[in-house]
Amino acid sequence: MSNPQPEHIDPVEDVIEHILPADEIELTAPEPLAPHPLVALLPGLGLVFVMALIAWWLGHLAPLVGGPVIGIVLGIIVRNLRAPGAVFHTGIRFAARQVLQWSVVVLGFGLSLGTVAHTGVASLSVTLVTMTAAFLTAWGLGKLLGVSGNLKTLIGVGTAICGGSAIAAVTPIVRADEHETAFAISTIFLFNLVAVLLFPFLGHLMHLSDFGFGMWAGTAINDTSSVVAAAYSYSHAAGDYATIVKLTRSTLIIPVCLVLAVVEAWRQKQSGAQGFSLARIFPWFIVWFLVASGVRTAGLIPNDWQPYVAELATFMIVMALTSIGLSADLRRMAATGARPILLGTGVWAAVAISSLLVQHALGQI
Repeated sequence: MSNPQPEHIDPVEDVIEHILPADEIELTAPEPLAPHPLVALLPGLGLVFVMALIAWWLGHLAPLVGGPVIGIVLGIIVRNLRAPGAVFHTGIRFAARQVLQWSVVVLGFGLSLGTVAHTGVASLSVTLVTMTAAFLTAWGLGKLLGVSGNLKTLIGVGTAICGGSAIAAVTPIVRADEHETAFAISTIFLFNLVAVLLFPFLGHLMHLSDFGFGMWAGTAINDTSSVVAAAYSYSHAAGDYATIVKLTRSTLIIPVCLVLAVVEAWRQKQSGAQGFSLARIFPWFIVWFLVASGVRTAGLIPNDWQPYVAELATFMIVMALTSIGLSADLRRMAATGARPILLGTGVWAAVAISSLLVQHALGQI
């Protein structure tokens, strides 16, 4: 008869059982560590980088078209043939916003503060006229088409100032709902795409100078990325000029938002519109653009570096435009309906035509 084997006792387990009753012991698996934010960006940024390299290379082969235009078209084709999965979305959104803003800052390293100040002042009169044309057309045509008040405001502000950024800034002030915001952004985005492809062609057709096209693009195209893409496709000089004009125009979102906040506060009989924050809506990348321009003015950037700085800025613009193309859902744009698109068409035409008329009157064409 065999002797029974002694029972093995785990000393650690024995201690635990003496501290806690058996029915209160709960062994759970440790929670997985949250991935670093940079990890979430990598798939989308990698996709955008590879596609931008292709567009940048093709842009050198077809300089009349340019890498930015090729990038946005390539992005649209890929997005609507086989949309990237959710794992790519974070990186694509990052490239569409942050990389774009950084590209504008890099452009500042090639421009002196004197040039920036002179261009900003010279463009202000044209900018104020186009803004007035945009708001009056949005109000009158929107009323004729039966478009809601908030949607009229969002499309008017987006066309007049800086596209989706202006819409995002104004939305909490006027208390627009998600449906109205989506309609406005989709409408504005559609005309951004059209402008990138159409404006350089029209500029050459009208024999606009680099100065004239830069002023036209900077005052008449909605979004910063589209202004940069269209203008640099026309010429490098037109791109430099249009960038400064557009940044000057973007700063006007501050007084516009303040006026809208006061109007909304009066309507609601409150002290101010909820969710309004001046710090949140301020385009801070403009400040860094001026800092970069100050570095250039101080002579801290050697002249030999300027071609490489310009090429880096161009590639970053191609990345931003490619990511915007990857975000363009043509089916969603078509689903926004006819009336917002008709309103956007009218406001966009009013801004483009008024810009050319003012330049012609001032002899700036």
